[in-house]
Amino acid sequence: MQISKKMGKFLAALTLAALMAVPVSSWAVDQDETYTKIKIFSLVLHEIQDKYVEDQEAKDLIYGAIKGMVQTLDPHSSFLTPEELKDFQIETRGSFTGVGIEITLKDGVLTVVSPIEDTPAFKAGVQAGDKIVKIDGKSTKNMTLMDAVRSIRGPQGTPVVLTLSREDEKELIEVSIVRNVIPLRSVRQEEIEPGYGYLRISNFQGDTAMKTREALEALQAGPRTLKGLILDLRNNPGGLLDQSVQVSDLFLKDGVIVYTKGKIEDQNMEFQAHKDLVAKNYPVVVLVNEGSASASEIVAGALQDQKRALLVGAKTFGKGSVQTIIPLPDGSGLRLTTARYYTPSGRSIQATGIEPDVVVPSRFGQERKVIREKDLEQHLHGENEVQDEESAEATSRKEKEIKGPAEIKEPKRPEEMTLEERLAADPQLKKALEMLKTGQVTALLKAAKKAD
Repeated sequence: MQISKKMGKFLAALTLAALMAVPVSSWAVDQDETYTKIKIFSLVLHEIQDKYVEDQEAKDLIYGAIKGMVQTLDPHSSFLTPEELKDFQIETRGSFTGVGIEITLKDGVLTVVSPIEDTPAFKAGVQAGDKIVKIDGKSTKNMTLMDAVRSIRGPQGTPVVLTLSREDEKELIEVSIVRNVIPLRSVRQEEIEPGYGYLRISNFQGDTAMKTREALEALQAGPRTLKGLILDLRNNPGGLLDQSVQVSDLFLKDGVIVYTKGKIEDQNMEFQAHKDLVAKNYPVVVLVNEGSASASEIVAGALQDQKRALLVGAKTFGKGSVQTIIPLPDGSGLRLTTARYYTPSGRSIQATGIEPDVVVPSRFGQERKVIREKDLEQHLHGENEVQDEESAEATSRKEKEIKGPAEIKEPKRPEEMTLEERLAADPQLKKALEMLKTGQVTALLKAAKKAD
């Protein structure tokens, strides 16, 4: 067949190109074995093209093979098709069309890390820890993370039905959500009480540091002198490394913010604070919880280690790895874990997270099981990780009956609540404000500095 002759030439070129792309230092010793395995890949591709019952596109087969290879690494590495890479770049610039949830794979099950504030999913009552067992009636079993994202996203105004398994519900919940443009307004601020500022960062995108600077300046220019600040990083899944460094720099006048270590020299970097301080010399409380991950952990770790802020809340997610986007010639990209990051004191938080100075359980208390990095299948091993039996054993899922469309009361937005209602519903915020007003934050930070 003509397709076989063409494929023979194509595969020979592919094999040669693949071998040439591998650095000599990586394969010199095992050159023969590497060549043999690439040859096997080429032969399998040839057999599928030549003998499979239906014609297959070489591009789809090769992309599928690359995705499978990358999936053996860790939960945060992935191969992005040209379309997926474009979507990713749009998202980091500030908006996308979807329902507004951060998702991951836990024990092979698609799981919600956190809903994004004020989005269709948030308003529909989707919660952190919900397992997505079906998307528009299609089972998510064996579905890749990127395929799930593409299934949930779609044109503005169109509905998507998510079938959810929730730990404290006996039956499956079916939720219909209308997709919308998700504007990722990453920063907002307010004077929560006279003289006390509240600054919320929901994720780290391209303009987060600039918006944080503007928010701090606005709070500091208010009619009253700022006596203290609450920096809320809860349920912040992270984002761009450079933005987390720049945000930390707004609060620090010198010293290390974060440093990274990877396999190659280019990945070994150290980021230092500069003298142009923006935040004034008032006490700061950083709120963190199980959904605070990656870039938000960099900020929390830097301010904690430098004794600039007190951390209040629950232990963080524990994603202490750095991903690099490597563009490929055909417009696709490789999102690859290339380094671990370390807080100023040398802590690697990979799979361990950051312990707050003052522990205050989230509103779910200790009853609801939360997901952290250490619970993800094939997660990058943490230097300080201690394996516990509960996370090591994958719990079996019981079959449940689906109940009708979920009747979930839409959560009240903070600005719709009185301060009393807000503090009653949010014990972590209440504790932070209380500690600022009573001077405990200043006292504890002074004691920590003296102990050094």
